Amino acid sequence: MKRIAVLLADGFEEVEAITPIDFLRRAGVEVPVVGVTGDLVTGGHSIRVRSDIVINQVDDQFIANLDGVVVPGGTDGAENIAANDRAMGLIRHCLDAGKLVAALCAAPGVVLGANGLLTGRRFTCYPGFETRVENGEFSEDRVVVDGNLITSRGPGTAAEFTLAIIRYLVGEEASSNLHRRTLQPG
Repeated sequence: MKRIAVLLADGFEEVEAITPIDFLRRAGVEVPVVGVTGDLVTGGHSIRVRSDIVINQVDDQFIANLDGVVVPGGTDGAENIAANDRAMGLIRHCLDAGKLVAALCAAPGVVLGANGLLTGRRFTCYPGFETRVENGEFSEDRVVVDGNLITSRGPGTAAEFTLAIIRYLVGEEASSNLHRRTLQPG
């Protein structure tokens, strides 16, 4: 079974966190929710989510058993993740090890770009946050896949973003099946 962590910090964008957690679990992916700012994390619209594990409990074995990490946006949430050395270490490890790093909205610019992790990579993000990225190739596409990096524009693209993650981790058939079950009428 594939396993991908979702990082949550106070101020996260709820749609960008809950959609990946829900859709990935429906696709049979194990999804531990990692609280970066504590066990109970409050989103930008006051929705509270209890984490499965807090970042200070993440050890080498936990990281070794991951296939990747999802970094939701929300400016405050993204800034809180970018300011946390352990969270950034986890993201860097995944990227360097060829594991999936998926980020959307503010996160590509605030978390990845501001830390030099998008150099030479194609990416997208919420309009305006591309200015925080040096030496990356910005695209206005809704979802951009560049090797083990998946980025997306914002809350309105959360489903497409997550289907791209599922396609990457589990395959086209799983992504198409979930798309059919959740996004198409009938």
